[in-house]
This record gives sequence, structure tokens and C-alpha cells, in this order.
Amino acid sequence: MNLTLPTRPAGVLFDMDGVLTANNLFHRQAWQEVALEVLGLTLSEHDLDTKVDGGRNPEIIERLTGSYPDDALALRFHDAKEGRYRQLAAGALTEVAGLSAYLDALEGRGIPFALVTSADAVNVAFGMEALGFGHRFGPRVLGEDVTRGKPHPEPFLLGAARLGLEAADCVAHEDAVNGVLSAAGAGCTVVALTTTAPAEALVRAGAALTVPDFRNFGLWLD
Repeated sequence: MNLTLPTRPAGVLFDMDGVLTANNLFHRQAWQEVALEVLGLTLSEHDLDTKVDGGRNPEIIERLTGSYPDDALALRFHDAKEGRYRQLAAGALTEVAGLSAYLDALEGRGIPFALVTSADAVNVAFGMEALGFGHRFGPRVLGEDVTRGKPHPEPFLLGAARLGLEAADCVAHEDAVNGVLSAAGAGCTVVALTTTAPAEALVRAGAALTVPDFRNFGLWLD
């Protein structure tokens, strides 16, 4: 893979779902089931492609219904949807190809990295345990750490700050249009993965480059 970015990054910011692991099929199925059960909504493929990926659950519900949910509804939906996701994904999560070698290369070169995800602490712990990455991601930004989720730039601005860096000096890896909008809006150079959305949509959202996975990324760092 020939990656043509201008400079080696000072830091790297990783989304989790669709970036560390290609798991959005499970999230989408959970959204379809629980949106019907709790919200009475039948989600179309267009809804899944344009409204569901990227962001915290209350913000996604607002995109789908036009109204921000009250606390009781938000909690009920969150618990049902994320619980169903974990049922579907149990035993089925694997890392995106090349990821471990890429993390090794970053660590070997002293380039810090952080997690920037809309997921909650339970899903992060679930994913990190399944992938064996709990010890590798110290700095983390979770959905509950921000007041404005993706596509707002706040998550990636906070992620860079937790590395002691400016967002403009970081590369961000995202897979969803709203995630790319968030990272690009923060000033990151976005290398997006095509695990969830088509390359053309990711580039329109602000990705500098799209890739299928992380194979040979260590070569880019050299």
C-alpha cells in the first residue's frame, strides 16, 4: 500500500467500531431491532447508511425522529440496543487486518495514540477484552466524556488534548461519515477505513485518504 501523506503524525486517534474491528453489522442489526421495539421505527438501509453510524445514541435518535429523547427514553434505548449489540457480537470480534502490527510500529517509534469513540465504558471494555487491546489504549475519549458527540469536532479535539497535542498534528482513523466530519472538523488528517461507508462518501466528508485496512502501515511511518 502506498500511503502519500505529507508528514509522519505526532499522534494517532482511533475510532473503535469499524476501525479497530469491523463490527458495524452487529450494531446495525441491533439498531434495526431496538428501533422497532422501543421507537416503533422501521429503519431503511438509507437510514442505516446516513443516520445511524457515528455519534451517541441520543443524537442518533434525534436524527431519526427529529426530537432529542428525554433521559428515561435515552437510557431505556441505550441499555436495550447496546445489550443486544453485545449479544450479537459475542465471540465474533476480530481486529481489522494489520492493526496489531501498526500499533507495534507506533509504539516502536514513540508515536502516541488514543481511542476516540462514541461507545460507552461497557462497550469499550467488551471490545477491548475481545481484541486483547485493553493494555494498549491508555488515553481514551468515550461517549460520556463529551457534551457534543460526532459529527461535532469535540471528541477529536479532546482526544488530541489527552495526548498533549494539537489535533492538526494528528492523524485520525474513522469509518463513518459523521466520524470523518468530526475528525476533519477538529483539524486532523483523516485516513478513513472503508469498513462501513463507501470511499466516495468518506472523501466528501473530508477524508484525505481511504484504505481497506491497516496492512503495511508501518512502512508509511518510515
